[in-house]
Amino acid sequence: MLGIVPAAGRGSRIQPLGFSKELLPVGSRIDGQTERPCAVSEYLVRRMVHAGVDKICFIIGSGKSDILEYYAAGYGDAAALFVVQPNPVGLCDAIFRAAPLVASDEVVLVGLPDTIWFPEDGFCHLPDDQLSFLLFPVDRPEFFDAVVVYDHERVIEIQVKQQEAAKNWVWGAFKMQGQMLHKHAAIWRERECR
Repeated sequence: MLGIVPAAGRGSRIQPLGFSKELLPVGSRIDGQTERPCAVSEYLVRRMVHAGVDKICFIIGSGKSDILEYYAAGYGDAAALFVVQPNPVGLCDAIFRAAPLVASDEVVLVGLPDTIWFPEDGFCHLPDDQLSFLLFPVDRPEFFDAVVVYDHERVIEIQVKQQEAAKNWVWGAFKMQGQMLHKHAAIWRERECR
């Protein structure tokens, strides 16, 4: 099982920072007998490991070597992989850069590294055999990717940071089969080449 963590963006809304926003300390964790700061991205990575990933692929950009240094040894039982997105041109581009590392029959988890969501075992509640989103409500959906669903089951539209978002439900993570990732990547590439 592979986890994909898109972390190539510049985080321009919270600059200037002297480090990647994904490493922003939020809370703490116990390391042996020592309490240490916890990077915001660790919440996602920990949830992925809890769900069973054995590989975590971080998509990083230039100026993001601190993420490589932070996670180079892996996390728990999961090995760390790194793919470079030379220009941060969007989330789809970042996610689909990991496609060559994904087997068709492999389960793939994708999450946003600057978002903390509950329950911690949320990935475990999503089915393995279809594209499924982990959604949660927010007060200001215009700052996120709002998800419009039909009958609590079918995604109708994802409204990317729209001022007049139709719903207050946003996505924080999703799960799918590798073959579905490959299919969506091919469709996206075909549309991008036009």
